Amino acid sequence: MEKLKVVIENKQKKAKLPTGLRLLIRRCCHAALQLEGFQGSAEIGVTIVDDDQIRQINKEHRNIDSTTDVLSFPMGENGEYDKNPETGGYILGDIVLSIERAMEQADRFGHSLQREVGYLIVHSVLHLLGYDHVDGGLEAVRMREREEAIMLSVGLPRGSSYVLADEDN
Repeated sequence: MEKLKVVIENKQKKAKLPTGLRLLIRRCCHAALQLEGFQGSAEIGVTIVDDDQIRQINKEHRNIDSTTDVLSFPMGENGEYDKNPETGGYILGDIVLSIERAMEQADRFGHSLQREVGYLIVHSVLHLLGYDHVDGGLEAVRMREREEAIMLSVGLPRGSSYVLADEDN
């Protein structure tokens, strides 16, 4: 990878973004592209929103009227991307992240907000590169393996399970 431009916009006012979060987002985008062997320069947009905003975006673009943690909007198909004529960078797409949901999930899964945001960003960058896990199976396993390898490379290894303990026990 040559250059990476990550444009980050904070469009919510419900949660204060921790110091270093923007740098973490850029590091995770860079690590994902580097470990995936992306060639050339690239551009990614990241918009940070609250739960109400992501619910509206999810409803508008996917006809799903519910809150989610992150949405990915790839701009390419089959490894082909448009180039920004001004920068020469491939336009990979946009990521929309609910910081409220990320905070709630970090608490629920017992890890740091940095780990949660990093994971959601890496997950989304892989979607921008064409990975898909919707149908499960081998593709989902492959995507999870790549996510964890990238997270390890940025110093955010998995420290706990993503499976919640059964509260009835």
